Amino acid sequence: MGFDSMSEKYISRSTAIAARMLGGELMVMSSTDSTFFTLNEVATAIWQAADGRTPLSEIVSRVVCEEFEVEPSVAHTDAEQFVAELSQHGILMVSDHPNTDPGVQEPA
Repeated sequence: MGFDSMSEKYISRSTAIAARMLGGELMVMSSTDSTFFTLNEVATAIWQAADGRTPLSEIVSRVVCEEFEVEPSVAHTDAEQFVAELSQHGILMVSDHPNTDPGVQEPA
């Protein structure tokens, strides 16, 4: 039951959200359905790395496993669940290919 690299996901942050750091946690609210999430440090690290071009598996292995010393299998499972939940509310966008459109970047 290993991680299936054939089903790679690319995640990016929605622009239809409000987000604010508070202590070590990130508060995120969807303007689509007004759902509110408090992201822990691991979820915040995934959120910040969600550029639409880096595969989720790479974010997990490079950011989560190295920074938080989490088992890769546990980290991948948790990340998949986190991404699935936030994408249901339009907070994260999930694609099966990298976003190469420079026009989709968030304004600076």
